[in-house]
Amino acid sequence: MLIETGIPTAEDLQSVTPPAGRLARGAVAIAECFQKIPCNPCTRACPRHAIRIEPDINETPQIDYEACTGCGACIARCPGLAIFVVDMTYSDSEALVMLAFEFLPVPEAGQLACGLDREGKELGWFPVVRVVSGGKENKTYTVSLAVPRELAMEVRNIRAGGYQNGKQNG
Repeated sequence: MLIETGIPTAEDLQSVTPPAGRLARGAVAIAECFQKIPCNPCTRACPRHAIRIEPDINETPQIDYEACTGCGACIARCPGLAIFVVDMTYSDSEALVMLAFEFLPVPEAGQLACGLDREGKELGWFPVVRVVSGGKENKTYTVSLAVPRELAMEVRNIRAGGYQNGKQNG
């Protein structure tokens, strides 16, 4: 149960996963936010107004997948680190997963980072494609990893520190 373990169930995840057809068309945000709390920075961050919290601020975010371009502006604005972007069209064999990251040291593009699932289990070492700072006021970075397509909906964090140079995968 989510409230006891902090880990969403398959049913929880299914309720926030974009349809397969939308995933096949390119980058899209996914909000794995399941608690009803007063929070809405993601709605203000989205330049396309694709994220709504209705009827009031205590609801969970709903993403209009057709309006979402997967730009990732919402990722670093989520205080719960619950928003991710997945791009299943990154390559024939890999997906790009954009994750919020708040630890030091911050990985660098070209390094490998250890990808973790929602329980913190290691899924492999994956190339860091891009790192974007949240800015001077926001210490949250957005780290983009190239992961095997079959792991795109599983990789949800990276292990802090211990990054590697190289090109291994999995």
